[in-house]
Amino acid sequence: MVLPVLRELGGALANKLVVSFAAGIRIAQMEAATPARIIRVLTNTPSAIGRAASAFAGGSRATDQDREKIGAMLSAIGLAVQVDDEQMDAVTALAGSGPAFVYAMIEALAHGGEKMGLTKQSALRLAAQTVLGASDLMITSEKSPADLITMVVTPGGTTAAGLRVMNERGIADAISEAIKAATERSQEMARENL
Repeated sequence: MVLPVLRELGGALANKLVVSFAAGIRIAQMEAATPARIIRVLTNTPSAIGRAASAFAGGSRATDQDREKIGAMLSAIGLAVQVDDEQMDAVTALAGSGPAFVYAMIEALAHGGEKMGLTKQSALRLAAQTVLGASDLMITSEKSPADLITMVVTPGGTTAAGLRVMNERGIADAISEAIKAATERSQEMARENL
């Protein structure tokens, strides 16, 4: 519905800023439908608690002031990064779909805890807090994931045993492939709107 609505509004949007949250609609498509200044935005569900991971891309008519304004608005609900429109499919996969992937990992961590004797409630709370704490430590310390892993792993210890199983099962590849699949679906959605 985005493109037909933009066409219908036509000249009424001249010199106006239009911010699109629509997945699969490219900036070039919107600019062809309206003389408006276009900025495309992707944010995610953690925006509800001020912890969003958001990205935005400006069209050819968007001004630096438009970009600054949208960047500031998105920064008020979390992290905001400016990207090119071509990168929005990857942003959709990583930041948009990413929370669901993290919830799946939390559920898997908790399930492992349950299998080892924890109650479901305790396991879920511990798993969620572990993910939150690990994320916050990475952000505030500005250390790489590899450096932080090194801080936790003791050779021959419990973490090393768990990481060995994760590597054997290809967890990193599975997660990377999930991002790839979600990106490709976003690209398909954009082609469907041509």
